[in-house]
Amino acid sequence: MLLTEPRGGVPAVVEDQPELDRVLDALGDGIGPVAIDAERASGFRYLPRAYLIQLRRNGSGTFMIDPIRFDDLKSVNNRLGDAEWILHAASQDLPCLAEVGMKPARLFDTELAARLCGMERVGLAALTENLLGYSLEKHHSAADWSTRPLPYDWLKYAALDVELLIDLRDRLADELHEQGKQQWALEEFEALATSPPPAPRKDPWRRTSGIHRVRGARALARVRELWLARDELARTMDKAPSKIVPDLAISDAAIADVSNVGQLLSIPGFQRRHGRANTQRWLDALARARRLPSSDLPHVAAQHDGPPATHRWASRDPEAAARLKQARLAVAELAEQYQLPAENLIAPAAVRALTWQPPRPADEESVRRALRDSGARNWQIDITAAALTQSLTD
Repeated sequence: MLLTEPRGGVPAVVEDQPELDRVLDALGDGIGPVAIDAERASGFRYLPRAYLIQLRRNGSGTFMIDPIRFDDLKSVNNRLGDAEWILHAASQDLPCLAEVGMKPARLFDTELAARLCGMERVGLAALTENLLGYSLEKHHSAADWSTRPLPYDWLKYAALDVELLIDLRDRLADELHEQGKQQWALEEFEALATSPPPAPRKDPWRRTSGIHRVRGARALARVRELWLARDELARTMDKAPSKIVPDLAISDAAIADVSNVGQLLSIPGFQRRHGRANTQRWLDALARARRLPSSDLPHVAAQHDGPPATHRWASRDPEAAARLKQARLAVAELAEQYQLPAENLIAPAAVRALTWQPPRPADEESVRRALRDSGARNWQIDITAAALTQSLTD
């Protein structure tokens, strides 16, 4: 059955303090967990901040708040107290909710719960259809939610995102109980709710699309300077960097080592409005790269704190490559046995770290300690430690 309208209709967006106070009173009168979702403007704005927050609670109803209108929403967080939050794919929304002062005391992630239950399709629309019999339209998931005023159809879509989350949570909780995976889920949800924000990525410019075609330290410096110039402009304009100049254009300009406006504008990505309007900015960045002394040029190979890319293991350390192969086979067998994705059984990064530089001695106690240091939860360690220890010693 296609669900096209929320129960009770589409609520008005809360935009001022008196309206927010009424929402706080209503949330306080509600019972049980709270379904929460946030809409961002990914691909349109520089920062992944929340531009709409939706909440639904039994006994309260559905509410939608414009967080841009308020300094923060700590009052909402305080009113919810220790109530359980229900989110779908919580890792996507928790950072932007924390930015406005909202952080859960307890959490239930419906996407993660579905993964632990071994379900193949874990998108919100797929789960509501398979478990509850309702289909949801997802036409506006990639919309620019910084648009004001928000169109009615978008608001209806946003309200429907929390319409069924409480029912879905209950259905998935029953499934976790039937499969004996409740404790697993509790540990996973606790890790999500308490994890600190991710550390800033080292040398983010190295993730520029097309950089694999760039050869030499000087050319990499051109990528870096163009990327930094674009990032500064994007931050100032509050625009997604890709909306100013696409990644591939940066790589193409670095490879061609352009030095004048004509050469620059021959690259399609710089023919866009913001690319043309800032030609001097791009040429200045390229000129800076030419003037850099050799000591300031980036390393041709990115420097990593952890293991190298796995495709290099066989040539750099054949024994480590063999350990990794054995460990992956062991994890795959266990994942099939327990009916869940291998990456949810144990993080691939933890397996790589363990097999690249095994603990000494490589016994189960030291393996357990290494996995715990990598962030593995107790249930994951209990299931995988023995098999991973064996993979190190075979």
